[in-house]
Amino acid sequence: MTKSWKDDDVRAGWAQIAGQGPFVYGLTNYIAANLSANVLLAAGAGPAIGAASDWTTTFPAGASAVWINTAALMSSDEESLRTVARTAHEAGTPWVLDPVAVGAGAAKYDDFVRSLLEFRPAVIRGNASELIALAGGEATGKGVETTVSSADAVAAVSEFAARIGAVVAVSGPVDYISDGTRTEEVPGGDVRLTRVTGAGCALGALTAAAVFANGDAFQGAVVSHAAYAEAAERAGARTRGTGEFAVALVDELSLL
Repeated sequence: MTKSWKDDDVRAGWAQIAGQGPFVYGLTNYIAANLSANVLLAAGAGPAIGAASDWTTTFPAGASAVWINTAALMSSDEESLRTVARTAHEAGTPWVLDPVAVGAGAAKYDDFVRSLLEFRPAVIRGNASELIALAGGEATGKGVETTVSSADAVAAVSEFAARIGAVVAVSGPVDYISDGTRTEEVPGGDVRLTRVTGAGCALGALTAAAVFANGDAFQGAVVSHAAYAEAAERAGARTRGTGEFAVALVDELSLL
């Protein structure tokens, strides 16, 4: 089935974020942190980002939701990421895993990312190459970029979701969200999402907020992806370059 901003349940689910104002804690890479925080603020959520002091042992238990972008290893150590995932899992806090660059050839890194699945993320989101590799398929990533389309990953994503008991969302020209039983497709967006640093990373943060606000991982993932696609289309319609597009994306999210 196809879902978009035109659907009443998507718009209602989006309104729930601002209505509840969730506190969303995350570890992400320093390149994406600013956009991720601004995207959360635009949706009406409150962000905190980073592994400062004892945040990793306290914030995941008290947060509404958590997200971990594994490129956070650029500035945080493996134990910090594991502590956040473990604490969220033990506290029952829903969390989102963004397995950046899995399948790009860094075997030790890939093994670490797979180890985080032990802590049962509610949603795993990424590009097609990342998710195929994480599911155990052939590694095809080129750095942080995918070499296959989102449509090519649908079967692997659905099987992976059923096997691990999580919602899996693959981004591309059309996004696909699956829980292993249901699969929704979310069209739309703008090609400049692939040309702005941290745009995909920020979607992981937004998904965490939507999962909490909707009380359901599958619906939350659908809502966040559909809203992001709509905001990107609106931003793309009124901008020319990638810099103004990035600012307009945040603006349009705040205006949805």
